[in-house]
Amino acid sequence: MQEKICKPPRVSIIIPTYNRCGFLKSAIESVFQQTLDDWELIVVDDGSKDETWDYLDNCSGLTGLRLEKNKGVSFARNRGIERAQGELICFLDSDDCWQPEKLATQVAFMDEHPECSACYTDEIWIRNGVRVNPMKKHRKYSGQVFRKCLPLCIISPSSIMMTRQVLNDIGLFDESLPACEDYDMWLRLTLRHSVHFIEEKLIVKTGGHSDQLSRKFWGMDRFRVQAMEKILEMPALPAKEKGWVLETLVEKCRILSYGYNNNDKPNDAAKFSGKAEHYENQLTAISNVSG
Repeated sequence: MQEKICKPPRVSIIIPTYNRCGFLKSAIESVFQQTLDDWELIVVDDGSKDETWDYLDNCSGLTGLRLEKNKGVSFARNRGIERAQGELICFLDSDDCWQPEKLATQVAFMDEHPECSACYTDEIWIRNGVRVNPMKKHRKYSGQVFRKCLPLCIISPSSIMMTRQVLNDIGLFDESLPACEDYDMWLRLTLRHSVHFIEEKLIVKTGGHSDQLSRKFWGMDRFRVQAMEKILEMPALPAKEKGWVLETLVEKCRILSYGYNNNDKPNDAAKFSGKAEHYENQLTAISNVSG
């Protein structure tokens, strides 16, 4: 008898979660409600202490991975990526939800534009139960958007869809970063690849709760500085892109120095003041050569 060959799913969806069982149920339900059904769902429980695993263990239609210790969102996402079988990869934060047509819209776009390696969507923001409008600085862009991604993270992890090939090219999430790991990923993505923005609000981002990483850590720009310093170490970084990175580094290091001074941390303030001066000197050197 001929053995039946199982076709891998078109899309692999990865949800990392930690002590968010209430939010997680809504996130998973939004996946089950997708109009596209050619997907697999991998939920990585990052060492939760609540009832998360009990829920996942009794939930059909998904693959649950249980980590014994909490090791952070990057570690959890990466374990999901290693397990994924789809040619297209998506992420969904456990406190976010998708609109029913999210996957179908993105897959249709990728099919119509085979040259595209990644696309992301617009979003609805909910803060403390109230819908809010993003500020001008959060505007989304299409194409070569590396420069637009330097000031802050304009791509939500819950909105991205990328090919496995491009993910293999840029590498996994940086597990050394406790926050801004998505910013780091998108810098590596947009430095090498064009990204298309789909102007449809296909995800709902929920914020304002106490366990958000943006509320857990003070001075998030220090992690963005770390990500940009990694970019500077890349071989054959074009001079134009290097200049953009240096400009942003100078600005963020100065902001951090000012913030540390205000928080009575002179050693940290001096550290980032020195970094700002160092990168400003590099920027001047590049300007002199190009001029």
